[in-house]
Amino acid sequence: MDQDEKIRRIDTAKDKSRAREKDSERLKVEENVFDVPTLKILYTLSNKGIIKALGGSISTGKEANVFYAEGEEKRELVVKIYRIANSTFKAMNPYIMKDPRFTNIRNNRRDIIFAWTRKESQNLKRAKSAGVRVPEPVIAEKNILIMEFMGKEKIPYPLLKNTHLENDEAKLVYDIVVEYMRLLYKEANLVHADLSEYNILIDPTDKTPVFIDMGQSVTLEHPNAREFLYRDIQNILRFFGRYGITDKPEELLSKIQAETT
Repeated sequence: MDQDEKIRRIDTAKDKSRAREKDSERLKVEENVFDVPTLKILYTLSNKGIIKALGGSISTGKEANVFYAEGEEKRELVVKIYRIANSTFKAMNPYIMKDPRFTNIRNNRRDIIFAWTRKESQNLKRAKSAGVRVPEPVIAEKNILIMEFMGKEKIPYPLLKNTHLENDEAKLVYDIVVEYMRLLYKEANLVHADLSEYNILIDPTDKTPVFIDMGQSVTLEHPNAREFLYRDIQNILRFFGRYGITDKPEELLSKIQAETT
């Protein structure tokens, strides 16, 4: 397939995605996503064979839009595009400006968003190496992060908040979530910093949790790492409390900081 054909396929998929979207505010957001610099990056990634086809929208967040894509040999991928024009980049500052890995970042929108994209990719790599189930990052290029698609046949895994669990299933999921938090802390030197039922997917085949959205995750050297960890703990206990989990924050903190479970 030549370059022109690849560009047409991306443009066609983009147009179809817009045609399906009826919400005018959503259309405005997507218009800001597919600006000229972002399209150029997508074309370059397509030319390299990393993206073969760009599909429809999976989700829209405060800072980024996520799209389904196919890679080589029809590998299922997601393309996460951080918006430059209207991203709430000031909300990113507490998580990146004090991160010792990014101390030389200039305090402007574009630099912060580019660094945030690299940061999420690095965090995912560290988490995966530590044994946490997360989407495997493929490439981070400026404001675009391409990752493994967590789902099956174009259908993403459901969020924890949308997953029906029996009490015994919830206890198993909780135990794995706690172990993942411990592995992040002890092995990856990371705190998720935005962990809740909104940032955990559940694989329906075996109810295994998958941590997502790790752009804000910080190293333990970050001055607010303990504050962020305690907030994660409170979120997890709040959600699983409905299933009869009665751990106290201090008990969960001890489990996370333990050498082994």
